[in-house]
Amino acid sequence: MLSTSRHSIIAAPVCGLALVLLSGCDRPPALHVAEGQAQGTSYHIKWWSEDQSDDKAIAGDMSDTLKRIDQAISTYRDDSWLARFNQGTSTDWQKAPGSVLALLHIARDVNRQSGGCYDPTIAPLFRLWGFQTHQFHVPTDADISSALTHTGLQHIEVNTSTGEIRKTRPDLSLDLSSMGEGYTIEQLADVLQQHGITNYLVEMGGDLFARGHKPDGSAWRVGIEKPQQGAPASQRAFDITQQDGVSLNTSGTYRRHFDEQGKTYGHIIDARTGRPVTHHLVSASVFGTRPALTDAWATTLLCLGPKEGLAAANQLNMPVYLVEKKGQTPVTHESNALKNTPLVSEVTGN
Repeated sequence: MLSTSRHSIIAAPVCGLALVLLSGCDRPPALHVAEGQAQGTSYHIKWWSEDQSDDKAIAGDMSDTLKRIDQAISTYRDDSWLARFNQGTSTDWQKAPGSVLALLHIARDVNRQSGGCYDPTIAPLFRLWGFQTHQFHVPTDADISSALTHTGLQHIEVNTSTGEIRKTRPDLSLDLSSMGEGYTIEQLADVLQQHGITNYLVEMGGDLFARGHKPDGSAWRVGIEKPQQGAPASQRAFDITQQDGVSLNTSGTYRRHFDEQGKTYGHIIDARTGRPVTHHLVSASVFGTRPALTDAWATTLLCLGPKEGLAAANQLNMPVYLVEKKGQTPVTHESNALKNTPLVSEVTGN
């Protein structure tokens, strides 16, 4: 399964950081804000500390981190490591960046736990249905079968001891964008940690990781959008209660689809069939502590659907909130873990 509504393929120009300092006399510690554009979306970072922080050094390290990730896994840049790997036809072992190795480790676990529904090698199917070029059409069964022969995560081998990977099919390509924002959030959070910052919120493309609390002692507050047919989306609000850090990733199908002969085709493709999913799940939100992992699962749940996805969430004890489109009124589902999670507490009365 490939990208989601807010997972544009890792794009690239990394724009400069804009830093803002919100402060006042005799008030709680200043709230620092950094924001900018990267990977085809925007990011916003807030942090504070009792001790003075070196904002210039933090900004520089964040910029370097964004550039390093972009140079490793971008599929828009011809000179990124991943682009060169995809363009090549060699089946020899190749030294891979740490980001690629880390994301492949997650991808293989999620691929196995989802029964193959999640698979970051299905770019040929994504192109076949026209979602990459926006030239949408329904391919023939023969074309789908042919495209499936050029996919399969089992054709990517990893040697963790040497940090190398290889493809056993020369024509195989790899797209890690379904975890790209989550991984970037993790790395930006690590930058803050390395500078001794333990209270922060890192948001990118609607996904986030929050640790600690606000300067005034109140909890960081996050929201999950509930799509409404023909009406503004509503939200469920949660306070972050786990001080060591909580991630929230949401994926949706309700903004990217096409219609042909009276039938709607969404852009979430089931790697097991080569076809867009046929269920009515339109949004999946996953809480956790590892943004790259919850990013992958948010997309995976859209592939599995409400019944299979909820079963997987309950089996793996994942706090999950699903929105299914049935007529004019969305139907929501939540996993057992969300009802009892220590990570967040729902804000009532909003």
